[in-house]
Amino acid sequence: MSLTVQAEVPERGVDLELEIPSGATTALVGPNGAGKSTLLALIGGTLRPHCGRIVLEDRVLVDIADGRARTWVPPHARLVATLGQDPALFPHLTALGNIMFGLRARGIPTRRAKTEAHNRLEQIGLLELADRRPAQLSGGQAQQVAVARALATEPRLLLLDEPMAALDVDVAPALREQLRRFLEGRTALVVSHDVLDAMTLGRNLAVLEGGRLVEHGPVLEVLNRPRSAFAGRFAGLNLLTGRWDGRAVSLDSGQQLLIDAPLEQPPGAVVHAAFRPSAVQVLGSAPMPPRATRLRRAVSALQPLGDLVRVRAGDLTADVTPQQVSALHLQPGTDIDLVIDAKAVSAYPSNG
Repeated sequence: MSLTVQAEVPERGVDLELEIPSGATTALVGPNGAGKSTLLALIGGTLRPHCGRIVLEDRVLVDIADGRARTWVPPHARLVATLGQDPALFPHLTALGNIMFGLRARGIPTRRAKTEAHNRLEQIGLLELADRRPAQLSGGQAQQVAVARALATEPRLLLLDEPMAALDVDVAPALREQLRRFLEGRTALVVSHDVLDAMTLGRNLAVLEGGRLVEHGPVLEVLNRPRSAFAGRFAGLNLLTGRWDGRAVSLDSGQQLLIDAPLEQPPGAVVHAAFRPSAVQVLGSAPMPPRATRLRRAVSALQPLGDLVRVRAGDLTADVTPQQVSALHLQPGTDIDLVIDAKAVSAYPSNG
C-alpha cells in the first residue's frame, strides 16, 4: 500500500484507519462533518493527531502516541501536494510563472524550469495564456494551472479537496476529463460530493461517517452494493437493513420486504436491500401488484428532478410525475403507501 493512515483526533470525534493503494485515485465521500477535511489535514501535516501513524511509501510521516511525537515530518518535506476549491495561484505571477514556481521548488534551474513549464502549458492546451496573470484567467483555466503547478513538484501523493466545486457546470466536465488524464497512474485522494467525480476519477471509493471509515472498495462495488446510509444516498439508491428470514428481509419495524432473487444466507443474518427510487410506486387507487411490499411513510419533502418529482418520505424516496403529485395531493406531512416490487430489490449480506 502506498499510504496508510491510523489516527485519532478526539476533539473532532475522528478515529479512523485507511489504506490508499499506490498509483490509483481514491475518491473520499461522506456527509458534512464526517472527517474528510480532518483526514486531508492530517495527511498534509496541518493537523496533529492525538495519537496515530501515517506512512507514505514506506516513509513514516507521523508517529505520535498520547500526544507525544516520535516522528513528525513537516508539511513542506512530505512530498504531498494539496489542491482545494481555490486555485490559490500567486497573483503577481503569470500562468507560466506559477508553474515555474513548482518546478523551481524542486531545485530545477530557471532556464530548464521555464522550458518545462512551457511544455506543461502546451499539454493542457493553455499555452496561449502563458503570460496572463490569475485575474485574467477563468475559474477553469486557473484550476488547470493550479493542478499543473502541483504536479510540477512531483508529489508522491496528491490531495484534492473538491477541486471542481466552485466551477460553473459547463466548465466542470472539461476539467474533470483533464483531471482524469492528469491523475492516471498517480496516487491521489479526491474529496467530492459528486458521484460523477467519484466514478470518473476514482478507482476506489472510501466513505466516512462520524469520523469513521464505514466503507472502502472499488467504486462500482460500493455504489452498486452500498452498506451505509450515506453511500446509499450517494449512489442514488434506497437502502434498508434487516434480517433474512429465509424468504424476505425482516425490517426493524416488523414489516417484511419481499425479494425475488434467492439469498444464500442463514436465517437471522443481517442483510442490506437496495432499490432505485424509480422502482418505488406511490400507491393511489391502482391495485397492489403481485409480489410487492407496501410500506407506509409520511412525505418529508418534494424535490424537482428534471421532468419528475422526487418524493422523500423518511428513509425512502420515490420518483413520480408532477401529475401524480397533483392527483395524490402529495405534500410534506401527507401519509402515503409506497410499493416496492420484489423483482426490483437487490439484497446482499452486510459483511460483503
